Amino acid sequence: MKATSIDHICLAVKNLEQAKKIYEDTLGLELAQEYVAESEKIKVARYYLGDLALELMEATSPDGDVAKFIEKRGEGVFLISYRTDDVEKGLKELKNKGKKLIDDTPRELFGNRYAFIMPPTETCGVLTEILDGTYTNEKD
Repeated sequence: MKATSIDHICLAVKNLEQAKKIYEDTLGLELAQEYVAESEKIKVARYYLGDLALELMEATSPDGDVAKFIEKRGEGVFLISYRTDDVEKGLKELKNKGKKLIDDTPRELFGNRYAFIMPPTETCGVLTEILDGTYTNEKD
């Protein structure tokens, strides 16, 4: 498997409205999209800096991964998502290399197939995602 670029970086935040204000006022970021992904139990504000997206993520449920992350580690970098040509093929290659996978099969959201590939304990403390497809503004 080969990562071709970083697609997006996600920050886990306690309060999305406050975080949006900080990033918009401080860095002049312009909101590209805001959405709720029920499947991931998150509300997201997405910004673009060139081809790279920055996502601010607030938990919508205390049992979601973002809520658990914040409870354990506080706000901060939650994940880095790398673009690859084929998520399913990438998962197979990693499995054949003996890597511990979080997802055995791709998930889908907004026209993208994505998968969480290894526990953060094996990727320097950062959740790592791979994805393919073309991002659209459709709902979850």
